[in-house]
Amino acid sequence: MSLMQDSAAHQRLMDGVYRHQRHFYDITRKFYLLGRDRLINELAPASGSCVLELGCGTGRNLSLAAARYPGARFHGLDISTAMLATARKRLAREHVDDIVLLAEGDATCFDPQALFGRTKFERVFLSYAISMIPPWRAAISQGLDVLAPGGNLYIVDFGSQEHLPRTFRWLLHRWLAAFHVTPRESLREFLESECESRNAKLSFESLFRGYAVLARITLPSA
Repeated sequence: MSLMQDSAAHQRLMDGVYRHQRHFYDITRKFYLLGRDRLINELAPASGSCVLELGCGTGRNLSLAAARYPGARFHGLDISTAMLATARKRLAREHVDDIVLLAEGDATCFDPQALFGRTKFERVFLSYAISMIPPWRAAISQGLDVLAPGGNLYIVDFGSQEHLPRTFRWLLHRWLAAFHVTPRESLREFLESECESRNAKLSFESLFRGYAVLARITLPSA
């Protein structure tokens, strides 16, 4: 199957999964998508800088970040037309749509110039997105490719739950699988490899006894 076919198939899957869930997604996810607000707090973009979220979903993170950092400019990419429709309504309702630009696209392969009119961003982040993107390594690499020199890429997602009861881990993975969500056990190793090849710095932190992880990659300045 070609990359374009893979992307189209994933778009159909995501639209199918979230066509109805998007209406109550944020109400339910706040109880188990832990660490998202910590990521937003750490973004701290300078005034005039640009921030990109890959897999922006309902726009929840972009809305909070735009309200907190009104001097920056925000961009969101998602493959699901259903989720983007919800995100646009949310951003308009919360009066931040003037500093947030959304676009439909595949996080693993997109043209930032065509979609957003720019090629680089000072901040890029993925919040519980890589566990839903089958070629997740490609999404991270693409995010680093569009990151400006000296910029930061952040990832928050499910961890390995290494310090939590085995039964809890088993039940969590069974439940997540129903939504096509797969925690990435080799995330740290892949990030270390990417940092080595790009001469970048990695901060990798386990949160809530391994329930989630928060990673930050800093590219060298030009």
